[in-house]
Amino acid sequence: MPREKSFRDPLHPRTRFRHVVRKVMALHRGTAVLARRGAGAEPGVDPRRVEADVELGGIRQRCAIEIVDYSAVRCTFRRMPNREFVTLMNDPEASAREPWVKVRWINIGGMSWDVIKAVSIKHELHPLALDDVFHAHARARSKADYYPGHLFLRVLCHELGEVEEAPAFAVVLDGVSKGLPPSELSVTDGTDSAATLRDLLHKPHPALHTSFHGEPHDEKVDATDERRTHDAAVRVLSGKERVSVTVSPMFIFLCRDGTVISIRSTPNLDMSTPIANRLRQTHTGLRTSADASLLVQSLLSLLVDEAHEVIDAYKDKIMKFKNMMIVKPSIDMVLNLHVLSADLIRHRRTLAPITTVVEALRRYDKDRVAALLDLSAPGTKIVGFMSFKTITYLVRFSFVYLNYNQACGCPQADVDEHMEHVLSQLDVIAADGQNLVDYTFNMISYEMNEVMRRLTLVTIIFLPLTLLAGYFGMNFTQMWSVQGHSDWFFWAVALPIMAVVVPLFVGPDILRSVQYMKKRLLVKKVVVKSFRTG
Repeated sequence: MPREKSFRDPLHPRTRFRHVVRKVMALHRGTAVLARRGAGAEPGVDPRRVEADVELGGIRQRCAIEIVDYSAVRCTFRRMPNREFVTLMNDPEASAREPWVKVRWINIGGMSWDVIKAVSIKHELHPLALDDVFHAHARARSKADYYPGHLFLRVLCHELGEVEEAPAFAVVLDGVSKGLPPSELSVTDGTDSAATLRDLLHKPHPALHTSFHGEPHDEKVDATDERRTHDAAVRVLSGKERVSVTVSPMFIFLCRDGTVISIRSTPNLDMSTPIANRLRQTHTGLRTSADASLLVQSLLSLLVDEAHEVIDAYKDKIMKFKNMMIVKPSIDMVLNLHVLSADLIRHRRTLAPITTVVEALRRYDKDRVAALLDLSAPGTKIVGFMSFKTITYLVRFSFVYLNYNQACGCPQADVDEHMEHVLSQLDVIAADGQNLVDYTFNMISYEMNEVMRRLTLVTIIFLPLTLLAGYFGMNFTQMWSVQGHSDWFFWAVALPIMAVVVPLFVGPDILRSVQYMKKRLLVKKVVVKSFRTG
């Protein structure tokens, strides 16, 4: 007997669509509950928890990863993509260091959750440090945090941009710092302000729409887009005279086993190339010391050197403005100076905490390590993360940097001295800009005073003549000068009046001119006499 076919009546397309929408809504509500970080949420990012994958799993980027193993006698470099690096970190045997390796430097360019999750699990990075990596604001101040297993540094890097319209403060991982879910996440570098403004103006704002249940969308998204729109508009309206500077954080982990992990948001390793080149040379102090803390000091010094280039660019810009102001002051230059002063204030706010970080590493390293230990336990030994050589390099002139800088022709000093020089130069440039603004307004006021002085002089000369001309133009019947068709009487009255009025009002100016000429003649006589006696 043939088997009957069993089948269900096909669903209507509208019914199928309704089922799909309900599934998506349920998934979205679950993701929002897990992903959105609000007040009272669990602090830190634990890579072993599912909530971290839900919240940060959407951060995907093709990273540039380099692993450098070195000692005083050997050095190896390995570059690999994301998948190979994750496989290496998950394999204990493959990721194990060889016996000759003293320091391992894991240099990561780019922000990708799979990469950072693998390296954080492998080296047991603290959840609070990872929380700073993903959720701290892009412009948050530099700092140094001590944890039982490692030292964590967050330092802002200031780089000159290649594009003139690049923003002065790049937004790294826009959306993560505000606690947005991965679907609303975007990794931006902000290289074209006009394009950014155009995209944001034509982009539909999520906060203006409602969900399937009529609930309003989170206003954080609209506030973020509105802020980005305003920033892009200001960059476009500021003109092309703005110095192109990109500010982005660098995260550095110094582990107890001699592993240094550096992470940057840009998907390249161009900035750390000088450090890698020094490690390739066997005679450099960084290579011969085989000290992980000295590698951290070298990275800090590299960031400060990048800040030096920014300061030099601002020096050139302020000199250009100064030359233009001396030739012809204008309101357009005042606008450029105000924009430059605002950028300098923000750069000083982001650069000044680096001095505090260096001071903490130099003076309070062991004290902060001791605060994490149980000193009541017998045999407890306090060992800081910074070696004696590194502390010396942080405060004194370093023989590691006894190579002359090709740009300025002077030997490069240590991190502390560099930062003091950078901050002092920022203050000098800001003061120069303010002086130029004051000079411009003073010149405009002086020119206005000169115009009013000329108008006053014309009024003084012609007002009596106008009064007399009006009187003599009355055409009185008994006035003999009118009847005789002669202007002799008019000038007989006007000239004596002018001879009295003009010297009376212009006398101080004439006196100042005479005194000025006397001083010029006196100076000329003194100069001629000095040449004759010399």
